[in-house]
Amino acid sequence: MAKLSVNVDHVATVRQARLSIEPDPVVAAAKAELCGADGITVHLREDRRHIQDRDVYILRKTVKTELNLEMAATKEMLDVALEVKPDMVTIVPEKRQELTTEGGLDVKTHGDALKKYVSHLKDAGIRVNLFIDPSPEAVKSCHRIGSDGVEIHTGAYAGTKGPVRESELKRIYDTAVLSRRLGLKTHAGHGLDYNNILQVASISEIDEFAIGYSIISRALYVGIEDAVREMKRLITAGRGR
Repeated sequence: MAKLSVNVDHVATVRQARLSIEPDPVVAAAKAELCGADGITVHLREDRRHIQDRDVYILRKTVKTELNLEMAATKEMLDVALEVKPDMVTIVPEKRQELTTEGGLDVKTHGDALKKYVSHLKDAGIRVNLFIDPSPEAVKSCHRIGSDGVEIHTGAYAGTKGPVRESELKRIYDTAVLSRRLGLKTHAGHGLDYNNILQVASISEIDEFAIGYSIISRALYVGIEDAVREMKRLITAGRGR
């Protein structure tokens, strides 16, 4: 059964809008776990636009499932990860001007540097995923540099409809199949919501989905407990297709 890691970044987005103490992503994470989340994901960005260092350190102490720290491959973030020691790090590309992560890492071009970076994390007992666009070549590059797994960027699939979406789904499927064959853990995320998750969830080679924005948005209407439970039901339903 595919797992669900709930990203609570946008709980912090609301908090930071007023530079207040609430809503607290730590509380949201605890509620998500109680309602079936298999993990918690946070992205500690260079500009600290939502998640703060305080959140990461407290979450490390309170998360009962698995803590996945998304971060750019910088010296600052490496130091944080080595001190916090999350269960997993997902290395993502990051630009200050972007609203959200816009695409996958260019692992082939930056392979030597990423290999050293991944090695530092793995030596500390931290599993490492690399966030990539759906591409067999990207998976092969991740395998070559020693990544434990990949997270397939599903943004292009989520942002299209009709034949284009079917083509993107095929790319995700092919990437997941190769990742599984190479022995990598296969995650997927970005742009996934209650309307588009079923088809992606039907890909049995995907081990885990990282979903945040749509769950937190739904939680404004129904509460985080029901929002998490509903997404879990859809992932289960997708597996049965």
